[in-house]
Amino acid sequence: MATRVSYPVEVKMQAIKMRLAGIPVKVVMDELGIRNVTQLKVWMSWYRNGELHRLGQPVGKQYSFGKGPEFASELEQVKAENRYLKQQLDVPKKVQRIGEEVSPEAVVAWMESIRDEMSVTQACELLGVARATYYRWKAAFATKQENLLAEKIRQLCTLHKFRYGYRKITALLRKEQSINHKRVQRIMQREGLQCRVRVKKRKPTGQPAHVAEHQLQRQFEANAPMQKLVTDITYLPFGGKTLYLSSILDLFNGEIVAYSIADKQDTAFVLDTLNQLPLTEGSMLHSDQGSVYTSQAYQEAVKEKGIIMSMSRKGTPADNAPIESFHSTLKSETFYLEGLTCTTTAIVEQTVRDYIHYYNSIRIQTKLNNQSPMDYRRLAA
Repeated sequence: MATRVSYPVEVKMQAIKMRLAGIPVKVVMDELGIRNVTQLKVWMSWYRNGELHRLGQPVGKQYSFGKGPEFASELEQVKAENRYLKQQLDVPKKVQRIGEEVSPEAVVAWMESIRDEMSVTQACELLGVARATYYRWKAAFATKQENLLAEKIRQLCTLHKFRYGYRKITALLRKEQSINHKRVQRIMQREGLQCRVRVKKRKPTGQPAHVAEHQLQRQFEANAPMQKLVTDITYLPFGGKTLYLSSILDLFNGEIVAYSIADKQDTAFVLDTLNQLPLTEGSMLHSDQGSVYTSQAYQEAVKEKGIIMSMSRKGTPADNAPIESFHSTLKSETFYLEGLTCTTTAIVEQTVRDYIHYYNSIRIQTKLNNQSPMDYRRLAA
């Protein structure tokens, strides 16, 4: 039979103080040499019930409240009694007003706040609420909170036209509350709120004439605005006639700094986009080996602006991945998502202009710490 161990009152009080300070049970037991975790739980129970006199009782003796050894001093007895009365008188006021019934929401919130101070049974006795009733309220409260969260997620998905997946929705929710991304993902799957954007295949590029050196080397990070730029042209075959979009993207924050829409893909078209750039001495502009970019007129205009020209390798669209990705995203999140695959030329142009404004100033990006490109550039400045 195991030998019973008697601990001094000082050790017991020190253990109680350490637990009240939030120190883990294992650390308390190791530092004070306590063998059994049940002993520590019993001491904490005595403390919560105002039975500090029981800390000095002999091993193996059981005393009911008020019938054990006397308090060490009258002051300790008064403190224990005050603490017990405070639990009975002050605590219920936190969850109900005089003359009113107990609010289930307030009870659940309060019970969560005092989990480390007293047991569920003790708290229910103070409130005059059955344990089964409390757990029923807790389950109903959790369901209500889940429904409110699902509605909030639905509003965000609708606001952004189902362009965001669970990661970006989580980022938006975390601006107001702490929430786990797995919970958001589970709710979005259950409610059918997943991102509805589908991948659009890239179209092949044209043949080169005069090729510049591939200087970007897939180094798609930039330390300052207008340091590294990428450009490309994409088809917009959704209106009465095929349109083309020429755009220039800043690799610093993914912002579209210049773009043009036209019904003809020629050198004048890309020059119009290039001329929208401010003087950017020393900037690098990367493109594919399309004929408009390898033309003499375009390359001379680039040199006049003091821009360093860089071009992808033949048949390697991944060398210009950021702008390729943007054009794919634009089509996926507008024309394909909204079913605008057969509309008017005017609607096509307006859709592109509206989306680029949304992309630059509103649409958050994970790689930008869940900020829009313009917000990221302003904060960096």
